[in-house]
Amino acid sequence: MAALLTINGCNVEAAPGVTIFDCAESVGIHVPTSCHKQGKCRECMVEVTGGMEYLSESTDRERHLSGAFRLSCRTSIQGDGRVRCHTMRRGHMRIERQAVGLPLFEAHVPRPGFGLAMDLGTTTVVLRLLNLETGELVADASFENPQRFGGSDVMARIHYDTLHPGKLLRRTLAGYLSHAIEELPVDPKAIREMVVVGNSTMRDLFFRQNVYSIGQSPYQSITEIEMAAGKRATTSLTESGRRCLLPIHPDAEVYGAPVISGHVGADAAACMLAVDLAHEDRVVAIMDIGTNTELIMGNRHRILAASCPAGPAFEGGAIACGMPALDGAIEDVRIDDEGGFQLDVIGGGAPLGICGSGLVSLMSELMRTGRMNDRGRFEHDVERMVLDEANNVYFVESDVNELAQAKGANVAGLQTVFSNYGIGFDQVDVFYLAGGFGRHLDVDAAARIGLIPGIAKSRIVQVGNAAIEGASMALLSPAKRQEMEDLVRRVEHCRLETHPDFFDFFVDGCQFRQVVLQ
Repeated sequence: MAALLTINGCNVEAAPGVTIFDCAESVGIHVPTSCHKQGKCRECMVEVTGGMEYLSESTDRERHLSGAFRLSCRTSIQGDGRVRCHTMRRGHMRIERQAVGLPLFEAHVPRPGFGLAMDLGTTTVVLRLLNLETGELVADASFENPQRFGGSDVMARIHYDTLHPGKLLRRTLAGYLSHAIEELPVDPKAIREMVVVGNSTMRDLFFRQNVYSIGQSPYQSITEIEMAAGKRATTSLTESGRRCLLPIHPDAEVYGAPVISGHVGADAAACMLAVDLAHEDRVVAIMDIGTNTELIMGNRHRILAASCPAGPAFEGGAIACGMPALDGAIEDVRIDDEGGFQLDVIGGGAPLGICGSGLVSLMSELMRTGRMNDRGRFEHDVERMVLDEANNVYFVESDVNELAQAKGANVAGLQTVFSNYGIGFDQVDVFYLAGGFGRHLDVDAAARIGLIPGIAKSRIVQVGNAAIEGASMALLSPAKRQEMEDLVRRVEHCRLETHPDFFDFFVDGCQFRQVVLQ
C-alpha cells in the first residue's frame, strides 16, 4: 500500500522502497545534487516535518546529519502513512531587488567581466550578478542557507564545525552556491570578482577559517585576534574562486568584507557603507533584524555597534508552523469583527506556514483584540490559535515564548546601544530598518508588541537589504571598499553581556509592550 508524501507542498503517492529523491523527481521537484544520487555530495538534504517513522533507517552516508534532516537519495518510504518534508531549496525567496531611501551611489569604476555580491546570512543567502563594465544589475537569486542541518543559529554552527571534520558546512554551501551560479544568465567563468558579506561566523566558515574562537568569550574572529596581535592589517579576507570551490573564474578575486568585532560582522560593515555613514551628520540607527540582529548607531563623528543573538524565530525558525518568506507563507494577519483570521499569503495560494512579518502582525492583532496579554499568554484557556484549519496552520504559546526571547535579545541591544550613546529613542534622526524582514514589517504592529521603539513613523525608513547594497558598492568601487575598511576601524563595539543592566533589559524586552528607554 502506498504512502502519501508531501514534499515542498506537493502530494505524491509513494510505494514502499522508493526514495524521497525519486518521488520528488516524479512530480518535477528539483533536488540539488552533484553526485547523481550516490550519497557522496550530501547536497540532497530534506527536512522531515512529519512521518519520520515511515522512513528507512539512517545510513552511514547520513552520519553527519541529526534530528529531522535526511539525505533524500538514501531515504526510502517504508510504510503507508503520511510523510511531510521539504528540500533546502523550496523555491525562490522573496528578495528586494532595489533598496529604498538610500543615498545615491555614483562611484562605479568600469572594468571588464562580471562580478558577484553575496549576503551570506545564517538563514538565507542572497546573490547579485553585476556587469562590471556598466554597473548594471544583471540578475539576482536567493535560497535558504543549507547549513541549517548544523543548527539554526551561529553558536550551533560553530559547535557543529568544531566537532565534525571535513568542513562539511562549507562544502555543502559551496555545492548550493555552485548550482545557483550556474543558473545565472552568464558563463560562470566570466565572473572575475566577488564580494562576500555576512556575520562573522558565516563569513569565516565560507573562507575556511577556524570559527571556534567566535563561540568563546570574548567571541572574536581569528582575523580579529590576528589583527590585534599585529599579524594582519585588516580583518578582511581574500581568496581565489578556485579555493572557494566555486565555478567562477579560477583566478577570480573573492573578497570577504571586514568584520567589526565579535559577532558584529561584515554584513554590518556593508550596511554602514550603504547608508553613507562616513558622511552623515545626523544621528542614525540601523537595525537589521534576523537570526543575528545587528544594531549600529551614530554618524561621521562617532559610531557604536552591537550584535543581538536573537535566534531564528523571527525568520520562521523554531516556530511550529514557521517558514521563510517563500510562496505559501502567511505575511499579514488581521482579525475581523467576528474573530476570524484574514490572511495574506505570499504568492496568493493556500497557506503552508507563517513567516516573520506574519508572526509580528499576528501577535499585534492578538493583543489588539485582547486574545493575548502582554506576557504572551493566551486568554480564555486557549491552547492554540488555528489560522487555517484546512491546511493545519496554527500558532501555540510555545511559539510566543520563542518570539519573546528573540524580541528580548533585540530590545536589550537597543537599550544598550542607546544608553551608551547617551540619547533617547526620540532623539534619533533616522531609524533604518534593514533586511528583507524589516522591509515588509508592519511598523505599527512591530511597535505595539515592542519589537522596535515607538518613534515617529516619519523617521523610520524600511530600506530593504542594505547589506547586499553595501556589498554591491564594494564590488563596483575600490574607493568604497577602502571607505568600508576605514569605517570599521572607528566603530565602538558594545558587548551586551558586559552591560550591568543587560539581564534587566532582556527580561523587560520579553514582555509584549512598547519599548521605553530605561
